[in-house]
Amino acid sequence: MINLLLAIASSSLVSIVMRTSEKYTKGNHGMLAVNYVICVIMAAFYTGFGNLFPKTEGIGFTLTLGTCTGVLYLAGLLLVQLNIRKNGVVLTSIFQKLGLIVQVLISILVFKEQPELIQIIGIILCLIAVVMINFEKEQTAIQFKLGLLLILLSCGFWDVMSKIHEELGNSALADHFLFYTFGMALVLCVLLILLKRETFGWRDILFGIFLGIPNYFSASFLLKALNDIAAVIVFPTFSVATVVVISMTGFLVFKEKLSKKQWIAMGLILVALVLLNI
Repeated sequence: MINLLLAIASSSLVSIVMRTSEKYTKGNHGMLAVNYVICVIMAAFYTGFGNLFPKTEGIGFTLTLGTCTGVLYLAGLLLVQLNIRKNGVVLTSIFQKLGLIVQVLISILVFKEQPELIQIIGIILCLIAVVMINFEKEQTAIQFKLGLLLILLSCGFWDVMSKIHEELGNSALADHFLFYTFGMALVLCVLLILLKRETFGWRDILFGIFLGIPNYFSASFLLKALNDIAAVIVFPTFSVATVVVISMTGFLVFKEKLSKKQWIAMGLILVALVLLNI
């Protein structure tokens, strides 16, 4: 359980850093690239700089899966940006979080994890709360339905790839998996910067460093949590607990107002977390 709690804390810190950076950075991909550089360095450190491509059983699978995950990371980011332009922030946020459906279904159908009835109720409450906490009466009309479906699938598969490696890969290569994942994401991000001829300054570098450290630990602790606890419990707990931490940080630190509906949604999340972890 400690690994799951640390993953939640790290993921929340990632969102808080990104929220803070909006005022100070250029909003391009420079900060993201620096973030991936930090993640690659940290993964290489824990892997061992002289042991990045070992001749170990399962290394081919780990390299392939990590590379695909890196592509998925950046593809998901681009889909988020596209959907925000086409469908608005609200719908984009909702469908990002509803990627939880994909994670739960794969856990049940592919990995044969069977939640108890009380945990199923908890999962349903999570989904209701996710919609409630993001929903607004006045929102942009849906202009790009395929984009919303793609963002649901891509965001759902982000964390599922970690479960696939935990189930089918060599657990001793967990840090290698992260190294290949962040390495591919970095390569693609740099190519994107070069294609768009973007520039970035020292603030992008600084926030990129602040972002990369919790980003790495979020992925690392999530991998360890999936090794300890059933994915059908980890995924909804990780997703909605992060929402609560971020929302409360926004309320207490950034003085953001929460509507009555959002308070109710957070209450549902707390009930769901209890049901999921009984």
